[in-house]
Amino acid sequence: MADASGTSALLTVEHLTMRFGGLTAIDDLSFSAEAGGITAIIGPNGAGKTTVFNCLTGFYKPTEGRLTLRRPKGAALLLERMEGFRIAQHGVARTFQNIRLFADMSCLENLMVAQHNHLMRASGYSVFGLLGLPNFKQAEADAVDLSAQWLERVGLLDQADAPAGSLPYGAQRQLEIARAMCTKPALLCLDEPAAGLNPRESAALNELLVSIRNEYGIGLLLIEHDMSVVMGISDHVVVLDYGRKIADGTPDDVRNDEAVIRAYLGEEEDAELPPEIADDLQSPEPR
Repeated sequence: MADASGTSALLTVEHLTMRFGGLTAIDDLSFSAEAGGITAIIGPNGAGKTTVFNCLTGFYKPTEGRLTLRRPKGAALLLERMEGFRIAQHGVARTFQNIRLFADMSCLENLMVAQHNHLMRASGYSVFGLLGLPNFKQAEADAVDLSAQWLERVGLLDQADAPAGSLPYGAQRQLEIARAMCTKPALLCLDEPAAGLNPRESAALNELLVSIRNEYGIGLLLIEHDMSVVMGISDHVVVLDYGRKIADGTPDDVRNDEAVIRAYLGEEEDAELPPEIADDLQSPEPR
């Protein structure tokens, strides 16, 4: 059901602008992402994709713009007005291009850490935990169960006690997504989740992300260079170039968009030259 603004989108980005001194990294960007949908943000290197994520997740305060998150059965939240840690507490989870697991902690401990806020509240900020009260014991058992469910989901249950840093690279990627899901997010932001994966691992990633969308009904927002991932699983694609949106639509729409082709491949060498340049090139050299 649409709200007063006329949209039912989980996330609405309106006129997002991010400047660093004289550099405009994001220039008047607007798009929306639906709950139960996968939205990909793509573009050449330096297009501003990660800057968008940093604004959404509180690492940067936007220079201008409104970022609205509408959780089911909750009031709309203006992310640009919130502290970064509050954004995470209200249902926005993120993974990073460079994996940020706690390498020396076990796989299980990494997923338990993701539930720290919930466990701290259940423990009365340590008092109930120290007293061993039943409510905290139940919350702790539930956290272990959730962690085990996600370890099983990504095929790592038998590695629960292994250090996260000892896992193969592809397994670490899956563990990072499992950790994010243990926060029970409304919006999962994935920064190049297929980076460094081989084709088999990319296919497994696709399967995992589609299953999350289908089973949990949350919104997934991803930055990705691997077009087999983007075109294979996305419902909606937003294309950036030099911080500006140049295309916004379905994968098929974007795949055939001339502006997108130019942004990725550059102008064709045999493209027709502007008349004034063509005339200059064709004029005889002065004697």
